[in-house]
Amino acid sequence: MATHAAVVMVGVKKPYEIMQVETVKPQGNEVRIRVEWTASTPLDLHQADGGLLVTHPQRTGDAVAGTVLETGPSAHRLHPGDKVFGFTWATPASKAHQEYCTTSETLLARLPEGFTMQEAVTLPTNLVTAFHALTKDLGLELPWPKPEGYVGDGKGVLVWGAASSVGLYALQVLRWYGSIASSKHHSKLRSLGATHTFDYHDPDVVSQILALGPHPRILDCIGHAAGSIAPIAKIAKSGAKVAVLLPVIVRDSSETEDPAYEMDVMKAADWAKGVEVRGVRTHFYRDNEFFKEHLQPDIVPALLKDGIVEPNPQRIIEGKTLLERAQKALDALRRKEVSGEKLVWRVADA
Repeated sequence: MATHAAVVMVGVKKPYEIMQVETVKPQGNEVRIRVEWTASTPLDLHQADGGLLVTHPQRTGDAVAGTVLETGPSAHRLHPGDKVFGFTWATPASKAHQEYCTTSETLLARLPEGFTMQEAVTLPTNLVTAFHALTKDLGLELPWPKPEGYVGDGKGVLVWGAASSVGLYALQVLRWYGSIASSKHHSKLRSLGATHTFDYHDPDVVSQILALGPHPRILDCIGHAAGSIAPIAKIAKSGAKVAVLLPVIVRDSSETEDPAYEMDVMKAADWAKGVEVRGVRTHFYRDNEFFKEHLQPDIVPALLKDGIVEPNPQRIIEGKTLLERAQKALDALRRKEVSGEKLVWRVADA
């Protein structure tokens, strides 16, 4: 049996380890890729430090970029040698932080010319989350391909945490509609389509936002009980829709404290009557049959190729080994060293 190296979580808040796992041959429409680059996300920290939805030992990561090596008998989109990137998570074999990934070709896209794997790997997890939250949870229509001259309803979206990875992509998608953003990276956000910007650390931010009038749609890209949900609950009035990225963070993880989470967004704040609040569960985007077949293989690369979205800024995590790079990225998340950029690192050694 062929095997390869994979990063695994062996216990809550324990250091990552390397495990030799089976190299799975692709079946059906699956492909096997050599994973060359990946990106770390807050979910990695939630799983490592909080054991969120984890059964140990568990392989890690869901953002891949690499080269197709082998295809299943029903695969028709991709071929050996294709450079690809995607958001993969469904099985242990499809996880990103391992030398080889075997997954459905509908979870992958060809890398457009002119972009590196390091750039492209910042897109899929967060852009898919943005599309899913805006359509499923906030009820926006995002027709694809966008009809000539199409404009939205003009109501806009308040994006809280717009300088986060999901927030940056949500803003770019919302250029069709206009948006109101909250973040310290104001000049960057305005260039991406924000019509108003606020610093959510400002003690007067709630009254500043309320002064602009009602906000019928709010996307919370932070999901922190005190830091984002509490002020949003003061802004959201009857009839508003609020989408909160899960899990709700009740207490942050640190080197000295364990995290605490809540999955029920209604319990996270005292919401006004008539406010519709939903927790964003990105993995369920495939319940939408059109997105299941087209979001990752067609829409995501087209948005990148056509300049509708641009890659997140990247911080490259260096290290001599796969394990060292993975652990350094996780430690950077735990120390909250990341703001307005994505942690990106090499998986397979050259």
